[in-house]
Amino acid sequence: MDVSLTGRTALITGGSKGLGLAMAKAFYREHARVAIVARDAQGLDNACREIKAQSDLPKNCKGEVVSFPCDVSDAEAIARMHEQVTARLGPVDILVNNAGQSAAKPFAEITDAEWQADLDLKLLACVRLSRLTWSGMAERGWGRIINLLNVFAKEPQAGTAPTSISRAAGLALTKVLSAEGAPHNILVNALLIGFVESDQIVRRHAASNSGLALEAFVERAGAGLPMGRMGKPEECADLALFLASERASYLTGCAINVDGGLSKVI
Repeated sequence: MDVSLTGRTALITGGSKGLGLAMAKAFYREHARVAIVARDAQGLDNACREIKAQSDLPKNCKGEVVSFPCDVSDAEAIARMHEQVTARLGPVDILVNNAGQSAAKPFAEITDAEWQADLDLKLLACVRLSRLTWSGMAERGWGRIINLLNVFAKEPQAGTAPTSISRAAGLALTKVLSAEGAPHNILVNALLIGFVESDQIVRRHAASNSGLALEAFVERAGAGLPMGRMGKPEECADLALFLASERASYLTGCAINVDGGLSKVI
C-alpha cells in the first residue's frame, strides 16, 4: 500500500519519545518533512539522531526531521514555534496533537491550578495549533489533523480526572473540526490509546517500586488485556501514517480505539 508523504510537512507534538517518536520515524521513512516538538531540547536532539539512523530507511530517503523545543501549554510559545516550523519546513500539512501525560486522582483533590494545567496541555494546545494551521490547509485544499486521546475519552471512570475530562473535550473538538474541515479536504480524526509501551509506561514502572525489570513489568501489566499484551508504539504509528496519507482520503470524524479490545465502547 502506497502511503507516501512526499512533499508533505508534518508537525508532531510530544515527538521526542514513545508514540510521538514512533510516528515521526514512520513519517520520515515515507519522505515527509517532520517537525518534532517537545520541551526537552536534548531529548529532541537524541530523537532526531534516532530517526535518521533507522535501519529500514528506503534508499534515497527524501525525509527531513528538525526539532523545535517548545512548551505547548504556553500560547505564546506555540505561536513562536509554529512560525519557526513554517519558516524552516514550509506550511504544515499534517498536524499530530500528541503532547500529554497521565494525570488522575479523586475529583475532590484536584485543584483549579491542576485543572488549568491539564486543559492547557491536552486541549488548548490542540485548539491553538489547529487554529494556526487551519487557514493554510483550507487554502491548499488539503490537510490532516490527528488527535491522540485515550480510551477514557469515550469511557470515563472514577478517579480518571482531569485527564478523562480533557480527553473527552478533545474528542468533541475532533468531531467539530471534522465537520468544518470536510468541505476543505481537512480530515480530522482521533486515536484513542489504551495500554501501549510508551514513555508513560516507563514512568509508571519507575514509580511502581515493583522490583521488576521494565520488560517483565510490561508483560505482567499486559497479561490481563484482551489480547494478552500491551500495544507497541509502532502499531499506533502505522495507523497514524495511514490516516495522514492519501489512502485515508474518505475518513474523517473517526475516533479509533487503539487498545487491543480493552474498551467496552465502540
